[in-house]
Amino acid sequence: MQSYSAPKRQIHRVNDEWSIVWRDGVVLPRMAGSVGSFRLLELLMGRSQNGANDRDKPGLGSVRRPVVGLALGGGAARGFAHIGVLRTLLANGIVPNVVVGTSIGAVVGGCYATGHLDTFEEWARGLQPRNIFGYLDIRLNGSGLIGGNKLAAQLEASIGAQLIEDLPVKFASVATEVRTGHEIWLTHGRVVDAMRASYALPGIFSPVLVGDRWLVDGALVNPVPVSAARALGAEIVIAVNLSNDVFGHSITIFDHGSSAEPAEPATEPEAPPKPKRSFTSFFSAERTVKREFFGSSERPGISTVMIDAFNIMQDRITRARLAGDPPDMHIVPRVGQFGLFDFHRADEMIKHGSRATERAIEGIQEAIEMLVPEAARSPAPAVAQKKPVASQDQ
Repeated sequence: MQSYSAPKRQIHRVNDEWSIVWRDGVVLPRMAGSVGSFRLLELLMGRSQNGANDRDKPGLGSVRRPVVGLALGGGAARGFAHIGVLRTLLANGIVPNVVVGTSIGAVVGGCYATGHLDTFEEWARGLQPRNIFGYLDIRLNGSGLIGGNKLAAQLEASIGAQLIEDLPVKFASVATEVRTGHEIWLTHGRVVDAMRASYALPGIFSPVLVGDRWLVDGALVNPVPVSAARALGAEIVIAVNLSNDVFGHSITIFDHGSSAEPAEPATEPEAPPKPKRSFTSFFSAERTVKREFFGSSERPGISTVMIDAFNIMQDRITRARLAGDPPDMHIVPRVGQFGLFDFHRADEMIKHGSRATERAIEGIQEAIEMLVPEAARSPAPAVAQKKPVASQDQ
């Protein structure tokens, strides 16, 4: 873990709000309140106040393309949809210059920024129920049910020990300082450490020590980090929200207002006795931990209850943050039917991410073209994605 010296800071004005950009992250004092359409009008008039961009400000006489930012939201396994989003954007010549992610969004965004999206996608598509458990170093004597070291080691094996400040695109991950509740934007240090801090779901994964701060999942404060993308210089922000339709797929437990008498249960033939389980299988440590951790068809496990509760909170925070600081374009993959632990269904979720982006692609292109003169409409170069390497299942 890289140690951090006394923080240096710069003050940036974003949508008439002031953000303090620290050496090892950003703490926002409050939420920006401008709407995306007003910001777009400012850019067209050449009046952008964004000080995070070192190049000439955009305007009617600009000859460069606008800075495109991508804000990738959290959502555990549903985050594999981000891969499809990125693939479709790149296929249509839309190259993000700024990528900010929360939780799984930080993982996918970091893999893209380091040029290893292909490697990560290959690993994700190869996940099966039998090997997912191998990445969970479950422990009962720490500050989280999962240590997180095995998953972090897999990520480091894929992308190496690259530093955020050396990446070809601007990247940041969002985390939460657990002692103060401050929103932290990690913009320096190792990419793997920034990812690890951003997906440290409280109670599930152990917190991560960065400098002198204990950090946990950024979705506690900013599930879809639009404000962070703007602070890093994005002039058009594309947000990807994975929780928009989650609760549309919930199960109704009680039919309130129903006055009908309960029906008599149908008599069923007596089932044959179940075969006796052997002593070894009944007391298998792995089987017991899996049952208690993930639950069963009869009752949810401890992780399911904690994550579902976190999901409710994340949905409410997302709605509030996006209402106060909406993105210029909003991509909403329909992934509510997938569970937070459905990591073995990457193929399906990637397709949903691609379809959602295809539905929004025309609007994104129109928004970009409004800011780009005819002479500068050739697509920007994409981040070179390195060839995947084979990884062994644990």
